[in-house]
Amino acid sequence: MTEKKAHGAQAGVDAERPALPATSWAVLGLLSFGEELSGYDLKKWSDWSLRFFYWSPSFSQIYGELKRLEKVGYVSSRMVAQETGNRDKRVYVITDEGMAAVRRWAREAPVEPPVLKHGVMLRLWLGHLLEVEQMRDVLGRHREYAETMRQRAEADAAGARAEAAWAYPSLALKWSERYYASERDLADAMLADLDEMVAADGADGTDGTDGADGEAVNRP
Repeated sequence: MTEKKAHGAQAGVDAERPALPATSWAVLGLLSFGEELSGYDLKKWSDWSLRFFYWSPSFSQIYGELKRLEKVGYVSSRMVAQETGNRDKRVYVITDEGMAAVRRWAREAPVEPPVLKHGVMLRLWLGHLLEVEQMRDVLGRHREYAETMRQRAEADAAGARAEAAWAYPSLALKWSERYYASERDLADAMLADLDEMVAADGADGTDGTDGADGEAVNRP
């Protein structure tokens, strides 16, 4: 087969594969560990891992993705009776075709660089519009949030280490723990920088504005 024909054949194969958003692959990835899970289970699993670094889906989003995945044959479902006597629940399992697809996606799909949309940093950038104490409060609350998330990631990483199949998710959670520790430390550093800036402004008699109409002296 010539190179041109081989390329054409591959293009035909790619065209036959369903185009799925990254969120579909994330849900399929949760099922790739081999467990038969309900939508509720998948929500819990995503809250234990994915929410720290990628996505915190709602129940409606999870069920929407499961419907999409079942339609293309990547998952199958069945109704099972619950031991509690409540109504039957639907559980989902990855199919062989789905496992092959998510493995191919993980190995071949381009890895998108993370996009930083940092609300606290945006507020810091607009700090000339806030009172200093307001800015301190924004940074302080972000520090508390980051430390809370670090502790949760640490706890979930410890839980993941107990399951051999979760070795790589455990590493991702360790990364998450370090990331939130870094965010906490950055908030501390920014608080120190803010105090230093205020002290310097006080020493030279300025307050960060031109003293006339409140327009900031420094430009972004």
